[in-house]
Amino acid sequence: MQTGLKITAFAAGLAATFGSAYAVGGALDPAVAAKESSHQDGHGAKDRPATEKGAAEKGAGEAPELPGGLQISQGGYTLDLSTPRVEAGEPAELRFAVVDEGTSRKVTAFRREHDKELHLIVASSDLTTYRHLHPERAADGTWSTPVELPEAGGYRVFADFTPDVKNAEGVTLGADLAVSGDASPEVLPDAERTVTVDGYEVTLDGALRPGAGSELKLEVEKGGKPVTDLQPYLGAYGHLVALRAGDLAYLHVHPNGEPGDGRTKPGPEVSFTATAPSKGAYRLFLDFRHEGKVRTAAFTVHAGGATAGKPVPENKESAEHGH
Repeated sequence: MQTGLKITAFAAGLAATFGSAYAVGGALDPAVAAKESSHQDGHGAKDRPATEKGAAEKGAGEAPELPGGLQISQGGYTLDLSTPRVEAGEPAELRFAVVDEGTSRKVTAFRREHDKELHLIVASSDLTTYRHLHPERAADGTWSTPVELPEAGGYRVFADFTPDVKNAEGVTLGADLAVSGDASPEVLPDAERTVTVDGYEVTLDGALRPGAGSELKLEVEKGGKPVTDLQPYLGAYGHLVALRAGDLAYLHVHPNGEPGDGRTKPGPEVSFTATAPSKGAYRLFLDFRHEGKVRTAAFTVHAGGATAGKPVPENKESAEHGH
């Protein structure tokens, strides 16, 4: 734990922090994420950061595509966050819009994917606080959602969506959010093979690989028994988000299979295919639903190396989660 510091000082260095992290991320040889072999739902584009090979295929002189969430504007759209600051521990409302740069108008037409027109992720810069929110859209294109963030410091807001226009691809935009109060950023949690959340034990099998697709299997147990009746959540038995430590590059992946496809069982195992855009540390956040409640299990993994095999202590909980 670092010594506490006032958010006024923290906010002053926030832009520089993300700016330097952005530069580091760009120098880490971003890699193309492979399309999920069994999930063809239009999300492939945002799961697919480009490699040098991909850049070459696009044509000499073109810059490689950056991983999602690093830019506030991308693909002709801008994330307009009208709530750039909230108070730690206080109920607040986040308001934002997606603006079409070509018309300067708020976007009001989105493709519905995984039961929602837009998925909103809020994560602290130290990756210890995570929220997967489902905002509501007004007729004029303004989105809003209640939120309460427990710790002061720098956060990143991610809007994951696909515009409802011809040939549109998925876009993930990111904007900075300051949470006022006494900030004490945490170190990145250790890599653990098993984490415990609300009495559930979730075990991770597999590892992220830079520039190559790999399978991640997560098995859910409760009271030492496999959970075989997971409930669909956002059209699947699990929802996985990966964020790169440092610059919070965003990788949104989906399960291999879905409810009702005749082959995917409701637990205890949920399988994903993912690709890391570079070597480095990542934080994985698995949302799963059981007995009517969504819970989140969080893991630290290192791309290019396996996760640690040491089990988590009984009292260790996953990152906080709001729904």
